[in-house]
Amino acid sequence: MPKNPYQYINRDLSWLQFNARVLQEAEDESVPLLERLRFIGIFSNNSDEFFRVRYAAVQRIVIAGKTGKRALYGKEARLLLEEITNIVIDQQAQSQRIIRHIQEELEKHGIHIIKEHQVKQSQHDYLKIFFKEKVRPLLLTYMLDEFDKFPHLKDKAAYLAVKLTLDENTLDIESGEVNNKVFALIEIPTTINRFVVLPKEADGSQSVILIDDLIRYCMAEIFNIFEYIDCTAHMVKITRDAELDIDNDFKKSFIEKISSSVHLRRDGNPVRFVYDKNIDEETLQFLLHKLEIDETDSIIPGGRYHNRRDYMNFPTLGHEELTYPPMKPLPVKGLETSGSIFKSIAKKDYLIYTPYQSFSYVINFLREAAIDPKVRSIKITIYRLSSISQVANALINAAKNGKKVTVQIELRARFDEENNIKYAEIMQEEGVKLIFGVPGLKVHSKTCVVERIENGKNVRYGFISTGNFNEATAKVYTDYTLFTSNTAILKDLNKVFNFFEINYKVNSYKHLIVSPHYTRKTFSKLIAKEVANKLAGGEAYIRIKLNSLTDYDMIDKLYEASNAGVKIDLIVRGMCCLIPGIKGMSENIKVISVVDKFLEHPRLFIFCNNGDPKIFISSADWMTRNLDRRVEVGCPIFDETVKKQLVDTFEICWKDNVKARLLDEHQKNDYVKNDAPFNRSQVSLYEYYKNLS
Repeated sequence: MPKNPYQYINRDLSWLQFNARVLQEAEDESVPLLERLRFIGIFSNNSDEFFRVRYAAVQRIVIAGKTGKRALYGKEARLLLEEITNIVIDQQAQSQRIIRHIQEELEKHGIHIIKEHQVKQSQHDYLKIFFKEKVRPLLLTYMLDEFDKFPHLKDKAAYLAVKLTLDENTLDIESGEVNNKVFALIEIPTTINRFVVLPKEADGSQSVILIDDLIRYCMAEIFNIFEYIDCTAHMVKITRDAELDIDNDFKKSFIEKISSSVHLRRDGNPVRFVYDKNIDEETLQFLLHKLEIDETDSIIPGGRYHNRRDYMNFPTLGHEELTYPPMKPLPVKGLETSGSIFKSIAKKDYLIYTPYQSFSYVINFLREAAIDPKVRSIKITIYRLSSISQVANALINAAKNGKKVTVQIELRARFDEENNIKYAEIMQEEGVKLIFGVPGLKVHSKTCVVERIENGKNVRYGFISTGNFNEATAKVYTDYTLFTSNTAILKDLNKVFNFFEINYKVNSYKHLIVSPHYTRKTFSKLIAKEVANKLAGGEAYIRIKLNSLTDYDMIDKLYEASNAGVKIDLIVRGMCCLIPGIKGMSENIKVISVVDKFLEHPRLFIFCNNGDPKIFISSADWMTRNLDRRVEVGCPIFDETVKKQLVDTFEICWKDNVKARLLDEHQKNDYVKNDAPFNRSQVSLYEYYKNLS
């Protein structure tokens, strides 16, 4: 039976509303100033990824001549592209207004972000030397009149589009030199910090100039062979389709195929062209013509600067008072760092909640396994690795010590392929056995199982997580990791690793919820059980925390439960296609989204079960891809202490009345306001775990 599109919010428009929540943080005057700049960087980075992935996908449908109404949640593809573009233009304009206000506020603290025409004479020599020694050797300058074919523009790069107006008296008319316009592109270098910090002034104030403006300041040195009377330089950037086209050559290894595909991605079709709205029309039309930008590409008038993602790394300049107070990761009581982590886990399950608690327990677990003479094997799934990975180093150490190490590594983890390929090659050289996914499925689960010989018996230890085994993201992503020696859970987990090696055999699991075979079915049954309990007069509720909720069928199950009177509380950070609070459809459903210092990333499921709650953590969002096209692992929680922590952390987040937004049919992102005590959940959670440690 066809779905009614009015029962769902369009997935892509919902995603843009998530980015609007990020922009709200940049605008919020209660957020420290340098953190507000950081949120501008996150907003910009999110926008880039959206166009490279989601906009590109819709554009491919348009180019193929399909309307794609079902796939696009009731929106005709071409009209959806237009709506997206209009929203993005408005958000870009809003972000520029916010940045101007932040800069004005920074000046009150003696921090000045200056442009090239604001450079003081006292700063001149310092900048000229810096340009000559640090910047100019890195510059790539393309003289566009010299190219028969327009030079390739990189996806993540930004460029200054330069127009030189030559002195007509210097033109050689007889030789045919009649055009007094010269066009060039200067690629902004990315191997150097984009923010040049100038020496402090006598009054203690400090100036910062972007590399972009330093280049503008030094234009005369770049184009000193030309006799020009005017020079303009405006920033442009192009965004390309990030879809991988994987080679089918059977002679190549999987690593070679992915490496080749990542390399070919640089030639992906352009999907967005962003330009400084103050660029002159002649330069703009020249570029659009040469780049062959067509009507299906999004053409966005922007500000003076692009690639504002770099603001995530804006220097603190000693102004710690303009950042959030640091939250030092807390220890987990009972998981002693000085003793054996295996001995602790043998006694009971432990939950860590990063970044409130330390990710180091994951590293310590692997390091101990690497040197423990009783450990025979380590099996682990890897989706995203840090650029410098202690996880990979521990696994290599284990292999060198004679352990049988098996790593299921997902080479197709979008935008992290190069990191994963690098470490895959290193691990393979060091004797680690690698498994490269399952045909037709991405492996997104985050799991590990270690086998250890104790008293002549094979004993398993392991962990199951909602997040990646990545030291860098563990500092800013909130995620649960369960450490366990539960025999039944780890027996199931070992079956998952068997499936990686023998794909044609579908295993049955007593406890784990595994995609693509069982996640949809199991959660559907759990929802149905709540409905049955409610109709029988019992206690019933559903409480879920997710990154994204976009699968129609699962949304329909929640609508059915709502109509049966089941109370449903949802915390959804990003995309949410469900429309809550509609009488006769979803009146018993409430949805909030929390955006704050840390990125909310865990997946948590709590089902009332007539007063005996069933609780699960999982790597899977309720998106069709996670339910049907990925290997995901959900884990039941049996330990009562861990159960209580999960229920408590959900409740703390649910009662947020500072950083929580209501998600509803109007998509206004209104803040949750009530008369309850002040509760900024991420601060409250830190205090909660501080009291536990």
